[in-house]
Amino acid sequence: MLPVPAYWIEPILIALQILLILLIGYTLQRFVARFLTRMAERYPLLPPELLVMVRGGLRWLIMGTAFVAVLGRLGVSASVLWAALSGFVAVAAVAFFAMWSVLSNLLCAVLIFTVGPFRIGDVVELVDTLDKPGVKGRVIAINLLFTTLLEMPEAGGALVQVPNSQFFQKSVRRWRGAEVQALHKETAAEAD
Repeated sequence: MLPVPAYWIEPILIALQILLILLIGYTLQRFVARFLTRMAERYPLLPPELLVMVRGGLRWLIMGTAFVAVLGRLGVSASVLWAALSGFVAVAAVAFFAMWSVLSNLLCAVLIFTVGPFRIGDVVELVDTLDKPGVKGRVIAINLLFTTLLEMPEAGGALVQVPNSQFFQKSVRRWRGAEVQALHKETAAEAD
């Protein structure tokens, strides 16, 4: 016989089930992350930046499902969960509408990662008008909101963060690889 009072058995079993659900969710998300990493190493189909977003999205999906399962095990009914979820989605929709410029930059980041109009190491120039040059520099980082450029030495060599949406709203000049080296030689010759 168990030395535990009978009224404790059910809460202990529920706690063990909750721990099992969370352990399965954690193990599954770790397995999926390793699987995606191995697939990316073997078959480089996705850019590493996009792979980070996919891995993070799947992690949230798996752990969110585990959290809903835990709530269900605690006795929260499905209708209450759906009501809370629909309320959350409505509030999130209003918030996303209010944050349109941020969402625009996020979407443009996904387009930069997938379409690849430029890469890290390229030199790009945003052109305000055809006769007026804009920001010009080497791409040193691309994140979800900004692309960081290192300005050319003749412009002071400062770091400039350009919102990703600007690359789809303005004309862009780009130099890659050997073109970048030729550009540096040309600017060095002009400086002398």
